[in-house]
Amino acid sequence: MPSEEELFEAVDALLEGDPQLPLPAERARLREAAGVTQARLAQALKSTTQTVKNWENGRSEPRPPRLQAYLRLLEGWAAKYPPEPRAFTTAPQEPAVPSVPAPAAAPASAAAPVGQSRAKPAASSRRPAAKEPAVKEPAPATAVDARFENGPLAVIDVEDGQVLAYCVGGLVQTVPAKSLPALVDWTLMEAKLGQPKLSGPGKDADPLLVLTEAALERYGLPVALTEEERLAGRLPEGHKVLNQLARAEWKLTKRGFGPWARIYRPARGAERACVQLCIPSWHALDSRHWGEAAQLPPTELARLLGVYASRVMTPRGSTAVTGLELMTALHPPTRASEPDTEGRRHSEHNPGSLGKDPVDCAPCEAPDGHPLLADLPRFHVRGPAEKLFEEAYDWARPLTDAECMHRHLVGIDVNMAFAAGANGLIVGLGAPTHVKNPVFDAKLPGSWLVDLSHVDLSRVKVAKDKWAQLDGDLLPSPFTPKGEHPQGPAWYATPTVAYAVELGYEVRPIEAYVRYDNGRYLDGWYTRLRDAYLATMADLGVHADMAPADFLAAMDGYRQRDPQLALVASAIKATVKGGLGKLRERPRGEGWRPGQPWRALARPTWRPDIRAAVISRTRINLHRKIVKHAAFTGQYPVAVLSDCVVYATDGTTPLDFLPYRDGKPLPGGFKLGVNPGLVKWEGTQTVLWGEGVREQFHAPELNLARYIKDGTVTDVDNGE
Repeated sequence: MPSEEELFEAVDALLEGDPQLPLPAERARLREAAGVTQARLAQALKSTTQTVKNWENGRSEPRPPRLQAYLRLLEGWAAKYPPEPRAFTTAPQEPAVPSVPAPAAAPASAAAPVGQSRAKPAASSRRPAAKEPAVKEPAPATAVDARFENGPLAVIDVEDGQVLAYCVGGLVQTVPAKSLPALVDWTLMEAKLGQPKLSGPGKDADPLLVLTEAALERYGLPVALTEEERLAGRLPEGHKVLNQLARAEWKLTKRGFGPWARIYRPARGAERACVQLCIPSWHALDSRHWGEAAQLPPTELARLLGVYASRVMTPRGSTAVTGLELMTALHPPTRASEPDTEGRRHSEHNPGSLGKDPVDCAPCEAPDGHPLLADLPRFHVRGPAEKLFEEAYDWARPLTDAECMHRHLVGIDVNMAFAAGANGLIVGLGAPTHVKNPVFDAKLPGSWLVDLSHVDLSRVKVAKDKWAQLDGDLLPSPFTPKGEHPQGPAWYATPTVAYAVELGYEVRPIEAYVRYDNGRYLDGWYTRLRDAYLATMADLGVHADMAPADFLAAMDGYRQRDPQLALVASAIKATVKGGLGKLRERPRGEGWRPGQPWRALARPTWRPDIRAAVISRTRINLHRKIVKHAAFTGQYPVAVLSDCVVYATDGTTPLDFLPYRDGKPLPGGFKLGVNPGLVKWEGTQTVLWGEGVREQFHAPELNLARYIKDGTVTDVDNGE
């Protein structure tokens, strides 16, 4: 039995507790009151300026022996510089630090109150006090899964010799792992990281660890890849860290240990053991889509990626890879069957999915070099009657004399155009069926060989039993990406042929590759990305259903309101385009030769027909609006690039030429707004600028839509 003295000593120790520092804001106030800079304080405590900054903004806490020295200094300053008393005219305010902890089921993505921490088995954690961000992380719509209560990911950093895991919502966990295999073990056993599945038959998202440069050094990995490693996209076999993983019986996927590495052990039943790594200094976060995210401090990077993960999904690689993975996550290829007579379940095809096995495309849908085309002569160039060529617009024309009299060129851009093109689109789910002389069916997805050269854009149907007379020479053809009039039979996706019928013309296909097994595969994908984009833009002050003028005002400078969330919006848009692009991924650095298969062909999500259908519908949606606008206003575009359209006008904003009446837009025409399919202001330049650029580069049909945003011409393209 312990003695009475020992018990009292133990109780006294509990009463005394650990040294308690003042709140981060108070630390900064005391230092500033004393007239001491962060650099000078860092020098006195034998630390770094960045570490002192972290202490004062709540990103980290000092540890012994600096803890005791720092506390003594703050206590001395507190005696000299007490806070000014606050006068209360009513009841006193609530204390800044809550006296009770948050419930265990609090959302992992929601920031905990200042000073609160949560106990962790075999590891400590804390939520540092921090200035509340301008925009809070989104709270999950459902109760938090206790398995993943700390969120989908963590940024691993090293500070003052201690490894820390920065999670969403401000949580910081202390990481005891001394090696990379131990870090993987800790992640799976203690960190409580991950994300619940997005659909019933799906799989939970694996935890994601983002390794900073300091973490790479701590775990024996290079801060940057050599040129040879960068080209290979991975560390070489035999690297010491790879040997450590192998000895611990961890495996890598076929892509190896690169910027996005997956470390796993084979699944046992439904149990998965897999951790994904993201390495920003190896260019895992493409600056075209993620901006300067790779240079953000750990807390801010965790916030940025956490918002993206909660609204889209935990990143699985580039935005393109994640866009494709989101399709599969929402429509897993298999599901568990109903119990058989013995009560057992087995795996079966999940209706509405693409299945688990790849299917061949039609020959006309195959890109050049595909194995289906191996018998073609080596230098044979396929024309429109042999190759489906559904691409986005790249069209421009010279200005008319009347247009040259206007003052400005104004560009409008369709929001999330390709996402809108995917919404409600019926696409093939299985293999194509070849049909000769078919009757066209607008509800049947596929590729059709048909002659549309008879469609006359000078006379088109714009509504039921209502025809419009237009100047067809001032319009791009809806049937070709370059806007050229078709000269004979060509392959088109279903939405393109359906539009010819909509314009009032008969079509007689010669042959087709159709898909009788079909469905609205991309609806859930569109909805999730749309909601993610709208929620993020709303956080940035741009809301749906704004009046046109209010919308333009809200869009002005929205990126500066919260640069991190602006990067999230950019990444969401890149997820749309990149995911669709992955549906027809080409060979890359695989020692590939024409006629040979490449790695992407083994995926059930390698579906060039789906990509073609989305692009076709997106281009047709834009042309329909152009026609409606021309029929009502007599205005024609001078340039179209993908989802950007440029008009000549005297005004400087879209409100100067878009036909609004009492705040309502032209039915079926362009409408200003943030929703996918609506338009925003892309940029304005003078007509003299446009004519001058074309003259300077001797390119009378230079696509001015490419440069309308800021007027800078960096890569002249004359359309060749």
